[in-house]
Formats: sequence, structure tokens, C-alpha cells
Amino acid sequence: MARELIYAFRVMRLPLLDAGGATIGRIEDLVAVPGRPARHGQPRSAPRLVGFVASSQQRRIFVNANRVSELSSDGARLKSWDVDLNPFKPRPGEVLIGEELIDRRLGDETVSDIGLVAAGDGRSSWWEIDKVRLARRASLGRRSTYRLADVAEVPGLFTDPTAMEAEAARLRDFHPAEVAAVVRALPDHQRRQLADALDDQRLADVLEELTEEEQIRIVEGLDRERLEGVFDEMEFDDVADLLGQMPAAQQERMLDAMDDEDEAVVRRLLSYEAGTAGGLMTPEVIVLGPSATVAEALAQIRDPDWVVSIATQVFVTQAPFKTPTGKFLGVVHMQRLLREPPAMELRQLVDDVPIVPPTMSDREVAVQLASYDLLAIPVCDEAGRLLGAVTVDDVIDRMLGTEWRKRHRPTSTAAAPMAATGRSG
Repeated sequence: MARELIYAFRVMRLPLLDAGGATIGRIEDLVAVPGRPARHGQPRSAPRLVGFVASSQQRRIFVNANRVSELSSDGARLKSWDVDLNPFKPRPGEVLIGEELIDRRLGDETVSDIGLVAAGDGRSSWWEIDKVRLARRASLGRRSTYRLADVAEVPGLFTDPTAMEAEAARLRDFHPAEVAAVVRALPDHQRRQLADALDDQRLADVLEELTEEEQIRIVEGLDRERLEGVFDEMEFDDVADLLGQMPAAQQERMLDAMDDEDEAVVRRLLSYEAGTAGGLMTPEVIVLGPSATVAEALAQIRDPDWVVSIATQVFVTQAPFKTPTGKFLGVVHMQRLLREPPAMELRQLVDDVPIVPPTMSDREVAVQLASYDLLAIPVCDEAGRLLGAVTVDDVIDRMLGTEWRKRHRPTSTAAAPMAATGRSG
């Protein structure tokens, strides 16, 4: 049975709809990646749609194809209500169908449209390029002629990127743990190639999902400028964990790649013994003074860069408000903030919570977190200054040991084809 074609030209300018059907933007273009080349007796796979470029709130944003539940004449409807408003930036290996494929000359023909079909493997679904509508300009006085070709008949449609650039594009917006599973399945030289194809933020996120041994094998091949960019995107505690596994000479080379302020923070974290609260803590937490308001606190919590375990509470201290802070006063939990008027000062809402010294063992920290049902626990020095916080996810990582990441296989079906490809090549 022939699969129903969806033409790219018709998709472009369709409304972008939220999960309830309300218009929140408009589709401007479609983002595709080339299919994987034939290997080990398997035919070349079809080029795949990875997402849409849309205009929303006067921004040009990327919408992952996995987040779209339905494409119809009414528009592209999202599965959920949230939208990532970060500006769209094309990545190596990606092709904009409207901007780069439609109207492209291929010999004496021109690409007039691209036909997409829904595909799947029983575990996940996607859209792939199936047909190419080609136009041939006729001689004077005659109409142009058109034909519909299988995508496999048009080998010049894509300019092939490197294999790892294409793979990095396919992995756009997959969870870092899923990408880490792909990286782990690759031989060392392909790991480095994939690392080169990822941008700094994406590589930093993936490194945080790998073991320290696997991280070292990747970062030791990066030049100084790339190291500086990647370290700038990583959490300080993750950088410290990574550097703590390196020989002294290599550690100094990595520290030298950081700016002076970041280097000082990481050196302070490295000064704590492994297996202690100081060795586990992150110095990056939300810190405000007692006169700050509920509105100010909620504005901080809304920042999407905060991990969930940190964004559930605000740490209230005397000045200065950067770790090490002034005297620690307590915390205000997000649920309390949501119940109080915006102008109320935090001094009226502070709750006492247990604090731990940087020398406390990781096991005792885990007991404190469990006993008080906390997602993060403050770490304070003898003078009562806030040094940072230990989050429950970091404690779980420590309790599971270093080998769990190697054994872990993400349950997302979206990552499964990627991991299989890594094993085969």
C-alpha cells in the first residue's frame, strides 16, 4: 500500500499549534539530515526529518520533529505545551529543505517539492524523505514537465557531510544520556570525530553522562580553545570530578585552559577529599538576600539553565551572594514561593534545614537527604558561610559507583537506532 505523501511546500507556512490547538507560531522551514550510507549488507537509509524551523514570539526557533504529534492542513500540533524559544542555529550535517533543496538545479531539472512520509519501526515513528518532485523547463511556448522520483534516484540531492557531522545532526535534542549511549558504542577515533561535530554545550552535556575514564579519552584530544569552551558549559562539580581522575601534569594543563575565576572555583573543589560533601557539592546554587522578594526568587527559579534539584529552593544568606557567601540563614522552597504575594520579602519565609560540613562522608550526606526528604542540602563551613549544595542526583551517582553508566541503556526508543548504528560501524 502506497504511503501518503506530505509535501514540504505545503507544510511551510502552516500554523504551529500547542497541545490544545491554539496557534503559537508558524512553520517556516523543515530540517532534514541525509540517510546513513549502505553498510554491512543494509541499504542506504532514507533522509530523515529532524525538526522544523518556526517563527514564534518574533523569534526563529527549532521544534524537534519528535515533539510534533500531528501534521495536517490545520497545522503542526505539539505533543506538549512547552516551547523552547532559544534561537534556531543550523548545525553541520543539517539541511533546510525550503532554503537549500527546493529550487535546487540537478542537471537539466529543478527540485520543485519534497515528499515526506510517516515511517516507524514499531517502537518509534518519524518522517522521512520519500519522493522528489522534479521540474524540467520546456522549450519556448511549451509547459514545463514534472515527474515524481524516488529519493534514491536523486543521489545529488544532498551534499554528504562527514559521517559524524550527520550523526551529530540526527542526535539533535536527544537526551544527553541517549547520546552518551551512542558515544559509548563507537570506537575511540569515531568518538573524537563525533565530539568534534558537537557544539560546546552539547558536548559538555554528553560528557556529564559518561564515566570519568570515558571523559578523559575524549577531552585529552581537544585543543585549548575547545577545552575552554566545553569547560565553560560544564557544571563545576563535574569538571572537578573529571580533573580529579587525571595525573597532576594533565590536570594542570586542563586548569590552565580555564579563565582565572573558574580555575579558582575548580581548585577549591579539588581541595576536598573524594567521598565527602565537599567533593560532591556544586557551588552553583540560587542565592538571594533576606530583603529579596518572592518575585525576584521566582524569576531566578524560572531560569531553564538550573537543574531541577537546584531550582526547587532558594538559599538565603547575608552578603556576599556568591559562594562562599555570607552567613547562611536558611532556604525558601518553591512551593512556598508560589503561595505568597510577589512583594513579600524572603526573610519572612525562611525555613531551617539541616546543614552539613564539607568533611561529612557521602554516605552520611545521603542519610541526611533521605531523612529530611530534600533534593539538595546546604554545605557550610565552620563560620556558617554557604559553600554550595549536594544534590540528590549527585549522591545517587556516587552510591551507584562508576560502572553503572556503562551498564545503563536508555529506555527511549528514539535512541535505539543510533546506538545500533554505532555498534555496526
